[in-house]
Amino acid sequence: MLRQALGTQTGNRVELDASQLKKFDSSALAVLLEFRRDCQAQNKALDLLGLSGQLMDLAVLYGVSELLPQAVAKA
Repeated sequence: MLRQALGTQTGNRVELDASQLKKFDSSALAVLLEFRRDCQAQNKALDLLGLSGQLMDLAVLYGVSELLPQAVAKA
């Protein structure tokens, strides 16, 4: 679904609102990281909006927090 939506995006930036992610596990991180790779493959910057503290804690635990491009000011 995210890949399909990415194909419809114009411009060089994509914003993804993650604020509705309330219950998640490492698979949510995997999806976000895969979408990041998809964006990079299309030369688009990804801004993740509304990442919860719990999701970021999980990203830190797995050592991938630096790979999640947060748009903190917009969240």
